[in-house]
Amino acid sequence: MPAALTDTLRRAPHAPSSAERANRTRPTVIQGGMGVAVSGWRLAREVSRAGQLGVISGTAMDAVLARRLQDGDEGGHYRRALAHFPSPAMAERVLRRYFIEGGRHPDAPYKPLPKLTIDTARASQELAVVGNFAEVWLAKEGHDGVVGTNCLEKIQMATPTAILGAMLAGVDYVLMGAGIPREVPQLLRALAAGEVGRIPVDVSGSTVHRFVEVDPVALLGDDLPPLTRPDFLAIVSLDQLASYLHRDPEIRPDGFIVERPPAGGHSAPPRGRMQLDERGAPVYGARDEADLGKMAAIGLPFWMAGAYGTPDQVASAVRAGAVGVQVGTLFALSSDSGLTRAGRTTILDGLRSGELAVRNDPRASPTGFPFKVVSAEGTVSDDEVYAARPRLCDLSYLRQPYERADGTVGYRCAAEPVHMFEKKGGSVEDTVGRKCLCNGLVATVGMAQHRKDGYVEDRIVTLGEDLEGARELLARHPDGWTAVQALVYLMEAVSGDAGP
Repeated sequence: MPAALTDTLRRAPHAPSSAERANRTRPTVIQGGMGVAVSGWRLAREVSRAGQLGVISGTAMDAVLARRLQDGDEGGHYRRALAHFPSPAMAERVLRRYFIEGGRHPDAPYKPLPKLTIDTARASQELAVVGNFAEVWLAKEGHDGVVGTNCLEKIQMATPTAILGAMLAGVDYVLMGAGIPREVPQLLRALAAGEVGRIPVDVSGSTVHRFVEVDPVALLGDDLPPLTRPDFLAIVSLDQLASYLHRDPEIRPDGFIVERPPAGGHSAPPRGRMQLDERGAPVYGARDEADLGKMAAIGLPFWMAGAYGTPDQVASAVRAGAVGVQVGTLFALSSDSGLTRAGRTTILDGLRSGELAVRNDPRASPTGFPFKVVSAEGTVSDDEVYAARPRLCDLSYLRQPYERADGTVGYRCAAEPVHMFEKKGGSVEDTVGRKCLCNGLVATVGMAQHRKDGYVEDRIVTLGEDLEGARELLARHPDGWTAVQALVYLMEAVSGDAGP
């Protein structure tokens, strides 16, 4: 490892023991894992230092690390984290491939990344493990607060390496939704034991059981340190799913986040036949709300999410039996989030003028789950911007594996070129309105891909539909607010101290 990387080392993050995990106080506020690096290490660190649960987004951390390094790693933060990675040789391989002293030319394309597959190549596994390690390590640096990572069940092929990387950095919580995360508890147990961690992969049209896995010993060898199993919080929308996961000790989580339909990012589709309102958004009803009495009766701690972004809503959740709440929007709009300054300013201007709108788009995500999209000029929510984008799929995190006629596995995405999707057995109607969330979300945090033909990827922004708390914070802090100011606001109506 180059000596320059060790010149400014700080105290390594603290990895809690099993006894410490069992006795620690549960947070009242969980900062939601919004977008790709919107909930980055700076935001999670501020929330964690203030005594609550700071959460990094565990999605696309390989792309985030690779692109930050290609941009010169301003401040040397990621190189500082990599200097603490348990395998110096692996960290050095990542640095050698991606780090550019002084940063790439602003118009130069980022290097392509290896795509996720069921049998992911070693170089791809290493980048994912190191990327997730670095983000969690930086979030935990210099304090003893708790930090979590948020992953999507829909991105199954990335899950084992993402969680291994986070565990190597001593992550305290793993949060997962956008599906039924029944396999995660066993994955955590296996990795904590230093064993191969694997989860099944949904392969469309296949009757063969296939798995994606990561082998900690094969990747790190003698450099593999002891690992501690983090707590697992399953993100659910209904008490029935929570009851199902609780019933079997093998798949039982340590707690739940009950996410209501207004929450940002992906949300569960309505139960029954899909109906749309006048804005083209899914209509939710009483059947789509969890019974909080039944949630409390399960006996595991739970937090409420989705329109719980005011002090009164936090107090209401606690009265209903919840430990607290998960909040995304207030933190995504804080000055500590990964949104670019220009992007945040545009959104706050819209909030100030009353023109900011968030639509639950049933077509945006290639996954088929509804996805909250901020309507803003110059972003992919604009029909003209969407139409001008050449359809392609290069980051490919949301690709769906499918079985070909010969029994082999292929990969397709409803946001890729229509003729390619059709050729792979996909339906044309499934491509209508689909947006490239991967590139759009990465662009939102200032790492837009520049194509060789001159095209630059545009942003797509996600927030929750409930903006009441954001409006109140903007009234109090006209120039914007910090993560700690958001915490102080949220904690006003409940006992406890959110920090300084």
